Amino acid sequence: MNPRPLAVVTGASTGIGFELAKLCAERGYDLVIAADEPEIEQAANSLRKGETRVVEIEADLATAAGVEALYDCVKRVARPVDILIANAGRGLGGAFLDQEFEGIRRVLDTNVTGTVYLTHLIGRDMRARGTGKILIVGSIAGFISGSFQAVYHGAKAFIYNFSTALADELKGTGVTITCLMPGATETEFFRRANMLDTEAGRSKKADPAEVARDGFDALMEGRQEIVSGWQNKLLALVSHVTPASILAWRNRQFSAPDKRM
Repeated sequence: MNPRPLAVVTGASTGIGFELAKLCAERGYDLVIAADEPEIEQAANSLRKGETRVVEIEADLATAAGVEALYDCVKRVARPVDILIANAGRGLGGAFLDQEFEGIRRVLDTNVTGTVYLTHLIGRDMRARGTGKILIVGSIAGFISGSFQAVYHGAKAFIYNFSTALADELKGTGVTITCLMPGATETEFFRRANMLDTEAGRSKKADPAEVARDGFDALMEGRQEIVSGWQNKLLALVSHVTPASILAWRNRQFSAPDKRM
């Protein structure tokens, strides 16, 4: 009897990552899931249904040691990775010069360095086997000059460009790259980014289960990118023809704390 295929999902304790892990389990995948918080154990317990096997690891993917610990965990499972979902991410609201650099560095290390490192490790294994699917979770923020969230928006711009370039490099190898770009979604993101006192924090947000479904379907179809939600699709189109200064001004209205308005 052949073993079930294996999916690795980061940032899987809550939100979009958890919903993506659920979809993988429903499609017959066993799981290795990771997050930088103890809630990953509770997530793992809720995903263990039927024949689904779940291995969880609490690891800080903003560090090389955390990425390597996750990769070592995957290697101990001793099965090839069929799907990698690189969802771990972090935001940071407020004016750039008012932020502590430790927080800035953590956003960059989580969203950019950790994502790139994990993709490099597992992507090499996939290319050697000639098969695999990778979903990298970006954001429509990558299309917008993000006043009062400048580092996060810059990081997501990198992720979009990195994903599309890597997708082109891997054509013909059997490995596909898909970039999922949601907008504001009902997750812990805005609380953790200290943005509850902003228009973004108070606004109506997308259902993470619907966002996950859009991303998962695009991944399974081998699509290069997917913007989740028709309003976000429209915003993405508008962003390509709107001057960056106007986008930055609009994002100020959306992301600046009330005291700065």
